[in-house]
Amino acid sequence: MLRLRSYTSADQEAVEHLHISVIQQTGAYLGRGSWDDDVYAIEEAYLKNGGEFLVGECDGLLVAIGALKRTGIERAEIKRMRVHPDYQGRGYGQRILEALEARARALGYRILHLDTSILQTAAQRLYEKNGYHEVGRDIYQQEVDRGSYQPLEVILYEKQLA
Repeated sequence: MLRLRSYTSADQEAVEHLHISVIQQTGAYLGRGSWDDDVYAIEEAYLKNGGEFLVGECDGLLVAIGALKRTGIERAEIKRMRVHPDYQGRGYGQRILEALEARARALGYRILHLDTSILQTAAQRLYEKNGYHEVGRDIYQQEVDRGSYQPLEVILYEKQLA
């Protein structure tokens, strides 16, 4: 059974490990870079900035994470939705998304947005099932070797909160 709670600093190492391992599994890992600095500064990026960072525990292990980041007066971004591969398919991502949306409403946000790579098809299905619609696409550049880059296409989603 998944137990959701807010992040504490004691979770940092487990959060970093889960973040990297899940992204590597999908083939969308870009390596350590400025695009994931927030994972290494959760309190500043989320908790002290009008957001939230949730962790999910099951069987005594941290197996799921998800975050809400303020991006404007009425806008926030869903970030870092991750579920350990051994625990996928149990509805844990759905539970985290619902909890983050509820928190966004409580904080007064009216619009949520997010992005996910074209490689993360399960994430795309989750967001679309929950009323997020595509508003565009973007390309992130992954440095694979010094001065050599590989593009990673991402889908941009948005949802109006009721």
